[in-house]
Amino acid sequence: MKRILFIISILISVVSAAQAQPKITFEHEIQELGYVLWRNPTTITFNFTNTGNKPLVISNVTSSCGCTEVKWPKKPIAAGDKGVITAVFDAEAIGHFYKEIGVYCNASSMPVYVEFNGEVTADVKNYSFTHPYAFGAIRLDKEEIEFDNVNRGENPEFVINVANNSSKSYTPVLMHLPPYLSAKAAPETLGRGKNGTITVTLDSKKLPKLGITRASVYLARYPGDKVSDENEIPVSVILLPDFSKMTALEKKNPPIIAVSNKNLEFLNLKHNQKKSQEVIITNTGKSDLQIKDMQVFNIALAVNLDKTVLKPGESAKMKITVLAKNLARVKGTPRVLMITNDPNNPAVTIRVKTTLKK
Repeated sequence: MKRILFIISILISVVSAAQAQPKITFEHEIQELGYVLWRNPTTITFNFTNTGNKPLVISNVTSSCGCTEVKWPKKPIAAGDKGVITAVFDAEAIGHFYKEIGVYCNASSMPVYVEFNGEVTADVKNYSFTHPYAFGAIRLDKEEIEFDNVNRGENPEFVINVANNSSKSYTPVLMHLPPYLSAKAAPETLGRGKNGTITVTLDSKKLPKLGITRASVYLARYPGDKVSDENEIPVSVILLPDFSKMTALEKKNPPIIAVSNKNLEFLNLKHNQKKSQEVIITNTGKSDLQIKDMQVFNIALAVNLDKTVLKPGESAKMKITVLAKNLARVKGTPRVLMITNDPNNPAVTIRVKTTLKK
């Protein structure tokens, strides 16, 4: 009898050990860079979380070619903690590119792959490829500023590439910055046909609240420029809830959000059309799931959610409607964002791709 009990205890230990595993979960496994300027090195960041229950150790990170330099955390990443893998692409060869990054870690017996792609162009004449957004004679590579998944105390940066297509020297300035943002241009003055960057830094300690904060800043296109819809740049910040005070029992029995579809398409809409799709949200965890905050990032979207608290096993229906008549009046990517009490998925984004009939 004692021998049987001993064997059973060994089996239980083996099963428990098998269940306790690190798990690497990337925020984005694929990044599409679009156009990259020739011989202008580009930095790509892959943010990840250890969603397992043992420390994650990354032993090596490799790239598919010598044109990419990679860096990764050398210390173990505790369960629930985040990390960043960076890749610097040299952009020395003109044309399309597809690069893979192999991550060797104790979460898998095989390397975990992430990738990025785009096209290197030598178009420096008018920057229409590398800087697709025109603000008068000034062009930017981004039309909105996004700080996703920020923890209180962090100071992340958002870089905007800027090009001067005017006939005079230009000083890049962002107007009406809220107290939690600062901006610095490099170089401070761009000559005719020259390009540079504006680095926007977030002071998360100055954010007014957890969840979603939205604002607008305005690009000065020339000295004495005024604010208007034409030079508006939307800003969104997602400050994540603090899970540091969770009890051991709560950590073992968390809510888990599952979304039926995070990427919706509404294609070839008529200009006055109103069209809807339904998304199912399910709590697959062991405690109540709470949708603490929800925001729609576009006046062309209307959203209806039939419940905000889901017991284990329950589902809710989210109806997302596109109002095609408003699409031409807005900037930025149409999307819906939810803040939840799921410690592994506190911010969930549903992106909406729309096109109008010509």
